[in-house]
Amino acid sequence: MIHVGILGATGYAGLELTRILLQHPEIAALSASSVSFEGKRLEDVYPAMINIQSDVALPMLEKAEDVICKADIVFSCLPHGHAEEAGQQCFEASKPFIDISADFRFGIHENIFEKWYGAPYKYPKLHEYAIYGLPELNRKAIKSAVLIANPGCYPTSAELGLMPAIQESLVDISSIVITSMSGVTGAGREPSQTTHYPEAADAASPYKVGSHRHQPEIDLLLSEMAGEQVQSVFTPILAPMNRGIVSTICFRLKRVVSDEELHSIYIERYVDEPFVRVLPLGAVASNRFVRFSNYCDISVHLSADKERAVIISTIDNMVKGAAGQAVQNMNILLGFEETEGLRFIPPAF
Repeated sequence: MIHVGILGATGYAGLELTRILLQHPEIAALSASSVSFEGKRLEDVYPAMINIQSDVALPMLEKAEDVICKADIVFSCLPHGHAEEAGQQCFEASKPFIDISADFRFGIHENIFEKWYGAPYKYPKLHEYAIYGLPELNRKAIKSAVLIANPGCYPTSAELGLMPAIQESLVDISSIVITSMSGVTGAGREPSQTTHYPEAADAASPYKVGSHRHQPEIDLLLSEMAGEQVQSVFTPILAPMNRGIVSTICFRLKRVVSDEELHSIYIERYVDEPFVRVLPLGAVASNRFVRFSNYCDISVHLSADKERAVIISTIDNMVKGAAGQAVQNMNILLGFEETEGLRFIPPAF
């Protein structure tokens, strides 16, 4: 049984992480920090937490350094630019650190991070220890990690959607086009004009076209998979829904394949993965059937001319795209059953 610390517990990812950990059988205690609500209890901020049934007590919100001192393992749900300092403190204290922000996702590639996030690394050496926390790709490395960089939500859906085809050398890497719709929670809890209800409701709005910060994360990992430089076309779309991501991924095939062969490649790649579900041929993945769960649903299709593949990849952006994947990484790292705390059946409607 372990004591878990959560930094930034009152944001959407922090709350989702708390929700999952309260049901985890290996958690003995939780500590949590919040700059905005320090001294309050979590249920004061989110009434949904009042009188919940859990063997783990809801934490008082306190300072980050106190949380790090108490915890056996620390999750950071802080905004990018704020997690690096906490990661360094955990590293010096020999405590595993799982970061849900972008601070460690680029590993040693400081130039990419600085270009897209506008700041250099504070602790460049620390980033050499960062493991990109996509379990379906890096499970072995995660088992011995000291610092795990949880993938972004858009990248998770895109990378899982493309991985089998790239690993089978089916993809003309110059032709990858990814169009992803996301729920408004992906923008975080801090309100803005874009996420204001009259602006977001009744509209699907492309944004940051050609300039979204998840673009270089996607391309970096796809390049590592392919063994050559990938430059995809990625377009995010804000959709009028609370949660979920639906990614439509198109690419030109390097050789002719049938629907059945393409489907079997995906089935074989993910047959032993507990949280990736390749749907039957003819079915189309929808975010409706992964809501509140750690599943990624994938459906595979061919274009009418059979020269291109169309992959639909759907996740809950707050679970497999953030908190759930972080808990999956913790389970792998600490030797727990990988599905502990994550065995949730998604609602059917």
